[in-house]
Parts: sequence; structure tokens; C-alpha cells
Amino acid sequence: MSAPTDVQRMEKIVSLCKRRGFIFQSSEIYGGLNGAWDYGPLGVELKRNLKNYWWRVMVHERDDVVGMDGAILTHPAVLKASGHVEGFSDPMIDCRTCKAHLRADQLVEKKGVKQCPNCGGKDLTEARQFNLMFETHVGASAEESSIAYLRPETAQSIFVQFKSILEVSRKKLPFGIAQIGKAFRNEINPRNFTFRSREFEQMELEYFCRPEQGMELLEYWKEERLKFYENIGVGRAKLHVLNVADAERAFYSKGTYDIEYDFPFGRQELEGVAYRTDYDLSQHQKASGKSLEYFDEETKEKIIPHVVEPSAGVDRTVLAMICEAYAEDEAPNDKGQMESRIVLRLHPRMAPIKCAIFPLLKNKEQLVAKAKEIVWLLRPHMTVFYDESGAIGRRYRRQDEIGTPFGVTIDFETLGERDLALRDTVTLRDRDSMQQERVAIQDLPMLLRERIR
Repeated sequence: MSAPTDVQRMEKIVSLCKRRGFIFQSSEIYGGLNGAWDYGPLGVELKRNLKNYWWRVMVHERDDVVGMDGAILTHPAVLKASGHVEGFSDPMIDCRTCKAHLRADQLVEKKGVKQCPNCGGKDLTEARQFNLMFETHVGASAEESSIAYLRPETAQSIFVQFKSILEVSRKKLPFGIAQIGKAFRNEINPRNFTFRSREFEQMELEYFCRPEQGMELLEYWKEERLKFYENIGVGRAKLHVLNVADAERAFYSKGTYDIEYDFPFGRQELEGVAYRTDYDLSQHQKASGKSLEYFDEETKEKIIPHVVEPSAGVDRTVLAMICEAYAEDEAPNDKGQMESRIVLRLHPRMAPIKCAIFPLLKNKEQLVAKAKEIVWLLRPHMTVFYDESGAIGRRYRRQDEIGTPFGVTIDFETLGERDLALRDTVTLRDRDSMQQERVAIQDLPMLLRERIR
């Protein structure tokens, strides 16, 4: 079942991302580079928070996973052995009417006739295979012997370095190797904002195991990944697990789950969890002539491990978090009148800025000085933002719109001018409920750290 689309909501989200500095079109002043995006000040923080949390959950909090960071430039022999050189392609069709280049699965069918989704044209070329890899040359001469590729996925460097990492980490099966990094695919038709791009980032784990553990671990990692999305604020109600049919799986896979999310442009894949058997290690062992076997000290046997791969897109997950968080409601302004507000209900651990600091008045020197003390108190623990410009209600709205979960207001009570019992306390405001509480300044770091975790 497909999720309903909401074009207007998606347009608002794209507009917010540009207006508030989350995501910009790459090379926009030159007309833009299709399929490439730049992350602005807020976007880069959101993206970094996601990657840091993934690394924490997948590597730092486990004893059975280590990390690596492989090169983007890839030896052609690696991708030939993996099957990418010969088989990493999509069927492409051209519309002769509007000149659009389309993947075969993008065509729409009306009354049994295939049509262009852009113009409705029926004058289409025959399908032809289009290789998705970016080819380049290493060295001074552009010869066949100098060909290299920008990696189309991060997984292959993990397989190629499997034996080296096994030897230095001294891990026993089952264990995993994790990596976060850029990958490149020359998509025929990039679309849906950052969802399908030519340059993107992946968070991948290759979890090596014995053959008899494969199916059990496939189920285990599916559940672990679903928990992860809930822990970053992507609601379970909009997550769906598709058990990929035998005919649609890669030939080497014994089982694949697609974790999908209901984006405003429809239900789409966030992550794949695949049981890839021993295909990759076997291919590289055969092509390189180097042993990629695992020696079991207890049973004294050599095996080529099987692997389960949870592979997530960083950019897709960032987009899902923004789509999930975007909301419109009403809030009182400085005069107590209700007005509409845009709010990003990002999970506090993902929010680019954790806490905003507001002196009630910018021309009151004591308020400003105390506010800046609080900035320095909190900065070692979290990202903070200082704002003294405009009415306090307007400052709240600006922070609500970028997802800042907490706001601290320094007022005359903080100075003890109206009640000495309230001296060195501040107003702590919650973004979602808009409730305010009085908190001692000295308690702020601990209180906020607990709520952000």
C-alpha cells in the first residue's frame, strides 16, 4: 500500500530548509548542479548529530563492532569482482517529445500504454542499459590502465579489508565492521529533493557470521534498526517493513528487508537490511587470489563468513527526520494573541541547537552579562545560540522553526530585583509544550543533558 502524497507539505519543507539554512542547491549561483546538495549551518549540525548517534549505537556501545574509513577512489578490479562494472546499471528510456531521460520504472501506464510522467508523451525510445558509476582517471594520462571509479557504495572497501581488520581487531564471529562515507551514483533522474542524489552518504554495517546464523541475524538487525529510527524521532507509525520478494532480491541474497518511510512524496526506502551470504568475500577471494577465510580456533576449521548488511542513507534519514518533525500550530504572541507558528519537533538529541539563550532586554547591561555567562556555562556541554534581537516571542518563534528544544530567558527575577528568592534563576521553556519553569542557573547543565540524551 502506498502512502498518500502531500505536494504542498513537501514544498513548505523544501522552502524551510533553504530559508533557515538546512540545505541549499549545490552551485546555485551558477544554475545549480542537479543531484548535488550543500548542507548549511543548521543542516550540517543535524547531519553530524545523526552520524554521531549512529556511530555511538553501532560501534561505541557494542563489543562486537569496529569501524573503518575507506577510500572513495576505487580500484577497478574491486568493482569488477563485485559485479558493479558489468551489472551496476539501470534501463534508461528517452522521451522524444520533451527530451527527458527516464528510468524504465518511472514510466506511467494509462489504458495499457506506457507514457512519459512529465509530458504524457508516448514517443519513447527502447530501453538501454546505463551504467551508474562515475569513472575517472588516476595519474597524468587518461589511459585504460589509469581508470578508477568513485565508489558506488561503501561496502566493498569493508570486504576488501576484511582480513586486515580481522587480524588487527582479533574479533571472533559474529562481529561487524562499520563505515560512514560518501558514495556516488550517476542517477538518470535525481528527484524528490535530497532523497535520490548523485552524491550521497551512507551508514553501513557488514556483520560477519557463520552460515547457520544468517537468517537469525537478519531478523535481529531488522529490529535493531527499527529501534534506531524511533530513538531519533521517526515515528513507528510511518515506518514500514517490506519483505523483498525472491524475484526482486539480488541473486546472492537469502533475505532482504526494506525499511520504508511515508514521505510527503510517498512511501520510499530508508534502509535495506540484507543477508548477502558469502558472495562478496568469495568473489574477492577468487578475483584477488588472496585468502579471506576465517579460522576458528575452537573447531580448527576455515570458513568464508556470511554477512548481514544494514545499509542506511544519511541524507534520506535527515530528510525523514525533517519531514517527521515539521508541524504547524498556534502559539500566543507577546500580546497574548494566538498566531500560527511553524515548529520542527526534532528529537532533542538530533536538534542542531540544543538551547537558545535570551536576555529579556538587550539594552539592560546586567541581563546581557548574565545571559553571556550562561552561554559559557552551557557551551562545553551542548550547542547553544545567543539571541538578543527582537521581541521575546519572536525569538521563540525563530528557534521553534529550526527545532531548538529549549529556550532560557534571563529576566529581572534572575537579577533578584523583584524577589531575592528567585535570584540566579531563569525561565526554561520547552519547544513542544511551550510550558515554562523556573530553574536555578547552576542546575541547567545537568537538567538539559538529561533531557537531551
